[in-house]
Order: sequence, then structure tokens, then C-alpha cells
Amino acid sequence: MVKIGVIGYGYWGPNLVRNFAETQGLAVACVADLDLNKLELVQKRYPGIKTTTNFEEMINDPNIDAIAIATPVSTHFELGMAALKANKHLWLEKPMTETSAQARQLVEEAEKRNLVLIVDHTFIYTGAVRKIAELMHKGDLGEIYYYDSIRVNLGLFQRDVSVISDLAVHDFAILDYLLGKQPEAVSAVGTNHFPGTPENLSYISLFYESGMIAHCNVNWLAPVKVRQILIGGSKKMITYDDLEPSEKIKVYDKGISFTDDPQKIYQMRVGYRAGDMWAPQIDGSEALRVEGQHFVDCIVNNKVPLTDGKLGMRVVQLIEAATRSMSEHGRSVKLNAAPMWRGSEVA
Repeated sequence: MVKIGVIGYGYWGPNLVRNFAETQGLAVACVADLDLNKLELVQKRYPGIKTTTNFEEMINDPNIDAIAIATPVSTHFELGMAALKANKHLWLEKPMTETSAQARQLVEEAEKRNLVLIVDHTFIYTGAVRKIAELMHKGDLGEIYYYDSIRVNLGLFQRDVSVISDLAVHDFAILDYLLGKQPEAVSAVGTNHFPGTPENLSYISLFYESGMIAHCNVNWLAPVKVRQILIGGSKKMITYDDLEPSEKIKVYDKGISFTDDPQKIYQMRVGYRAGDMWAPQIDGSEALRVEGQHFVDCIVNNKVPLTDGKLGMRVVQLIEAATRSMSEHGRSVKLNAAPMWRGSEVA
């Protein structure tokens, strides 16, 4: 049985504790938070879980095997490094750290101590994203032309991170997982409508060596909540609506073809194909439960997580590049687009 301690019981911490408590092979031993009212909620809902306001007490407890950190990103590096140096396996919320330099240090520390480091990019563990990856890797979509995402809602405004770190981070992780490579360049524009606060709206473009382009529209000032992705390929196209209760993914056998046949010179060079649409069945398991089970499997069997520290670091690098581009009014920022090694798939 892997015993885990959770630091932070604010917005996301309760979801972690609930799922960890119901994950086979995982037991929540302790929850730490500075707010006594939140710890009181833990004690009411989970009487058997110890609570503390002293995170060091938890980290140094020899009976705890792993630490999950669900605190503001500004604290991730300090808390994460303390946990690793105490020889605890580490679960970090996204984004992994404030800087890629900090992320690299955590990756190196985890590797040196042979500890599992997982970053909670939850969308990668959803049945929908895993089904899209399956279709893409089988070649059903053909050559990928574009990825177009919109993530907008009214709030939640963050004090310590911009809308890129809050919302675009999901697309950065999904693209990393689906494509297995980083873009060549990133360009972003955005603004903060309230002086002294992080950017609350941004439009980000990512350019890939293959010619594929990805575009992300993220916004905290929209009147409605939208979570949609379009993926266009040479063979088929996909729509993904995360708010759709049942048919989250739809695959369209639609596309175009070009011809230079001299016999058809007086006809249109562009042909349009409109075939069937189908909605594949996807795993409806809660993503956090799947991820929690994967975390246990990686610890017990010494595997590399699907969303390991290196993926988390690459996502932070994209956040840095997009933020830099945004500060320079959309100037293109170059990146290393080399292929990347993928961690263990979900069992």
C-alpha cells in the first residue's frame, strides 16, 4: 500500500483526496493546509486521515511514501524539492513550476534518487484524449494539418498566473502527448484589462516542422464556458467538446483533394469529400482516478509516468515562450522541435 500525503486543500486538493482515497493500492495518510477551517472539513469527511498545518511534519514522516502538492505554483519548487530530498515520490499540480530551470532541477533530483515524479496534466488521462491519440497513432486522420482550441469562461481570475498558465497549459500538454514533439516556434498576443493583474486573454499560435499549426484561444472574460478542440487531418477530422455529456468526440470523414490532371483543366482543381460522422465509445472513468492508479503502478513497478517531469518541463518551456512572445507583441520565439521519448502508457 502506497501512503500519500497531500499539501493543499483549496480548489483542487479535495478532488485529489477524494480520488486517492478510492484508488486501489493508495491510502491518504495526511493532509496539510494552513487554513484550519479546511482541515476541519477533511476531518469531517475523512475521520481516518491525519491533518496538520506543518507541511514539514508530513514530508519528514517516514511512514509516508509519496507527497502530492496542490498549492500555488510559486510554492511548487520549494515544496517539491523538499519532498524529493526526503525520498518521497512526487505528484505535482500543473504548471509544474514557475520556470523551466526549476523544473529541470526537480527532474534531475527525482532521477538521481530513482523516485517517481508525475505532473497532473489531467486531460491526458481522459478517455477522450486517449481515444484521439489512438486514432492519430493508427493513422486514421492521415497527416495532421491543424489543431484549433478554444477554452473560455468567466473567471476564475488568478493572482499568481496568467490565463496561459491556467488554461493554455492544457493544450500544451495535450499537443505534447498527441504529437510527441515540440513546435519550432511560438507566437502569442494577449492583454490584461485590469492593471496590475496577469493577462486574462490570449491568442497563441504554435508552428511545427511538418507544417502543422496549432492555435489556442484562452479567455477569462467570456460570458459562456467553452471547451472545444478541432483537429484536421488529410483523411479525417475530429471535434472534441469536453462539456458534451455523451458524444464528446466526433470523427468526420470529410476533407479535400487537389488534382493537376490536364484532362480536368476546365474543372475545379479542388475536390470535396463528405462522408460519415461517427462518435467512438470512450472510457468514462474519471481522469484523476485513472491517473492515481497510474501513479501507483509507476511507483510499484518502477515505471516512468505518462506525464513525467520531462513533459511537465516542456510545458513550462512553452508557457515561458508564449509569455515572452506576448510581452513582445507577438514576436515569434524559436524552440527546439526535436522528437521526445514518451513515458509509460496507462495500464
